[in-house]
Formats: sequence, C-alpha cells, structure tokens
Amino acid sequence: MKVILVIVGLLLASVGGVIFYRAMFLEPPAAVVITNTDVREVPNTMRIIGGVALFVAGATIAFLAALRIRSAKQDR
Repeated sequence: MKVILVIVGLLLASVGGVIFYRAMFLEPPAAVVITNTDVREVPNTMRIIGGVALFVAGATIAFLAALRIRSAKQDR
C-alpha cells in the first residue's frame, strides 16, 4: 500500500510541476494589461495556482507515505 501511495504522490507532483511550468513559461498569456505607460502580458493565474497545489499535495503524499511511522503497539 505504501508503494502505491508513493507512486501516486510522485505522479501527482510531476503532473502539477508540468502544469505550473507550462502555465508560466510555454503557453501564451491569458490576459494583456494595458496602462498609460506600459503593456504587460499576464499568465493564467488559476493554472499556476492549481499546478503548485497539485505539486505540493503530491509531494506531501509521497513524503508521508515513504516515512517509517512506528505505532504504539510496536514499542511495547
């Protein structure tokens, strides 16, 4: 069971990292902000937040599943 959780966590983290990277650097901007002095291109913020959230959730699942946690019954 732990091995499956580690693999699932790593898969989630890698998918989140790919979504984050594509939203930040590869995909065209989601909006253009025009002011009196400048024109800026803004990336898709929701995809960035979603990618980071998937990355953190997957890394946390994989890390916690890989830890060796002793139960109180084993210490007796």
